[in-house]
Amino acid sequence: MNKICMSMLMLCIAPLAFAKEEIKALYIPLADHYPAIVAYEKYRNEMKEADFVIEQKKTWPALRGQFESGKTDMAFIISPMAMDMFAKKPEFRWISLIHRNGNALAVNQHMQEYLTLEAYRKDRKPSDEVAEAFSKAKQTLGEPSLVGVPSELATHVVILYKFLKEHGKTLAIGQGKDKDVIAVPVAPPVSPQFLKTQDEKDHPASFEQSLPWADVVETGGYGKVAWYSKDVLEWPHGHVECIVIARDESIKNKTAALKEVIYYLHKAGQDIHHAQQSGGDALKEIAVLIRKHIPAHEEEAILQSLSKELDVINYVNLNVDKGGLKQIMDLAVEGGILKQAIDIDKFADEQFSTQLTVE
Repeated sequence: MNKICMSMLMLCIAPLAFAKEEIKALYIPLADHYPAIVAYEKYRNEMKEADFVIEQKKTWPALRGQFESGKTDMAFIISPMAMDMFAKKPEFRWISLIHRNGNALAVNQHMQEYLTLEAYRKDRKPSDEVAEAFSKAKQTLGEPSLVGVPSELATHVVILYKFLKEHGKTLAIGQGKDKDVIAVPVAPPVSPQFLKTQDEKDHPASFEQSLPWADVVETGGYGKVAWYSKDVLEWPHGHVECIVIARDESIKNKTAALKEVIYYLHKAGQDIHHAQQSGGDALKEIAVLIRKHIPAHEEEAILQSLSKELDVINYVNLNVDKGGLKQIMDLAVEGGILKQAIDIDKFADEQFSTQLTVE
C-alpha cells in the first residue's frame, strides 16, 4: 500500500516539477515582428523553461493598452512609444531589439503624378524630388497632404521628420495647416486602403509604414514605394525600430523563461537572415510560416520585403543598442514627437543579450 501511495504521489508531483512558465508576447502584423512568428512555429516545442504564447493586436494603442494592463509578459513595440510609456510608468525594461530598419514611404497614384520613380525599388532614394512632391501636393490641394503613420509615437514619424527637415520641409502631427504635410495615425493593416481612399477623393497622399505594407501596395498596383527608411536614418547594422520590452515582474519571476524566449527570437532572426541570403525555397518556407498568422501579407510582398537585393530589413545584431536608441530619442525630442528624454541606462536590461545574434 505504501508503494502504491508513493507512486500516486510521484505522478501528482511530476507534472509540477516540469511545468513551464508562460511567456505571453504581443505583436502587430508587421515584417518587424516576423521573428516572433518563426520562433513560435519552429522552436516553441524545444523550449524547456518557457511556454511561449503570441497574441496579435491590430493597432498600437491596443497593444499598449493590454501591456500596460499587466496581462502580458512582453511586447514588441515601436521605440518612441516604449520610451513615452517608460517616462510615465517605469514598470518594465527594454531587453532586446526585434529587427533593424524595415519601414518605407509609399505614395498613391495621385502623388505619383509629381514624381518620376526609378523602375527598381532598390534604386529609389530619399531625394529632393520626393520632398518637393509634398509641396506640389499642398499647392494642388490648397492644404497639406496626409501621410499615414502607425502612431504619433512611431519611429516612422521620427524618420519622416528627419527626411523632411533635411530637405527644407515641415511636418505637422495630427494637424497644422501651415506645414508641408500632416501625419495622421493609420493602423498598419488598413494603410493600403488609406491610399486607395485618398485616390478615390482625387487627393495625393502617402504613408510611412513598416514592411511589407509598402510592398503590398506596389505589388497590388495601387501605390509605389518612394524610399526605404535605411537610407534616411543610417546607423551601424541598421537603425533601431521595434524593441522588445518585458514587465519588471516577469523579469524578476520568470528570468530563465524570458532568457530562453529571447535566445530563440535571436535564433529565429538568424533563420530569417540565412533565408534572405539563400532566397528561393528557404525564403518561401519562411513566408509559409508567416502567412499562417498573417494571411493578409501576400507571399510576393513578403519575398520583396525580405529580398537580399533590397536589404531593407534585417534580424541580426539584436542585442540592446543604447546608442541606436539615443539616436531615435534625440530626434524624437527635437521634433516634438516625445515630450521628454529618458535615462536609457535605467531603461535597458542587458542580461538577456546573446552571442547568437552577433554578426
